[in-house]
Amino acid sequence: MSSGAVPVTPVLGGVVALLLVTATIVVRLGGFARYRRVAVAGVRGAVQLLAVSLVITYIVRSPWLVALFIVLMFAIAARTAGRRVVTGRAWWWAAVPIAAGVGPVAALVLVTGAVPATGLVLIPLVGQLIGGALTATALAGRRLLDELGQRRGEVEAALALGLTERDSRLEIARPVAGTALVPALDQTRTVGLVTLPGAFVGMLLGGADPVQAGVVQLFVLVALLAVQAVAIQAVLEIVSRGLLAEPDAQRR
Repeated sequence: MSSGAVPVTPVLGGVVALLLVTATIVVRLGGFARYRRVAVAGVRGAVQLLAVSLVITYIVRSPWLVALFIVLMFAIAARTAGRRVVTGRAWWWAAVPIAAGVGPVAALVLVTGAVPATGLVLIPLVGQLIGGALTATALAGRRLLDELGQRRGEVEAALALGLTERDSRLEIARPVAGTALVPALDQTRTVGLVTLPGAFVGMLLGGADPVQAGVVQLFVLVALLAVQAVAIQAVLEIVSRGLLAEPDAQRR
């Protein structure tokens, strides 16, 4: 089977630049977002991908450097998720849901030998899991805090009935926590019918057998579901206990 790898040529670079300019112009004309953010995001993405590609090429043969790089990804994800949820010092609690989701899945993969324990495999795989946990943590945390803030009166009513702080918040937060899992569920439900996710497309472009690419993508999607489900449950518990909250809410 011939390789389907996309050749990296000046033409490809020109197409990428053209697409970025097009997106920036459309946003500018539409006025529905800050067009400078689109341009900056594209340029920043290019610089970061180039830097990461060079770093991975250098560190991939050293298990210690690979582990350090994964820890760095985790730290950045925790800070990013925390800052999206709260503005105070409680942001570091966002590291707990990410670790709770990614840790067991990564350990299972390593212990069972389901995938090769090499840097070229672990970095993108664990990176995807961390990214999924980041998204779930940020969505769940922000959604739960907004809901609790809007329905503060119901929480106080539950407290007046004798429920604990945790149980009072859970009564409000639990029914809406599942909304953070919707993107992952939709992606899994529509895979192959509406969307072809990155792992599948990447393996096909690299010349892999379509069946092999499909199996790997299924593994990634199910792993992401597990990671995000655990992360959301952890966020629910942390928010219910008042550990991840806005500063004004913490003082009440």
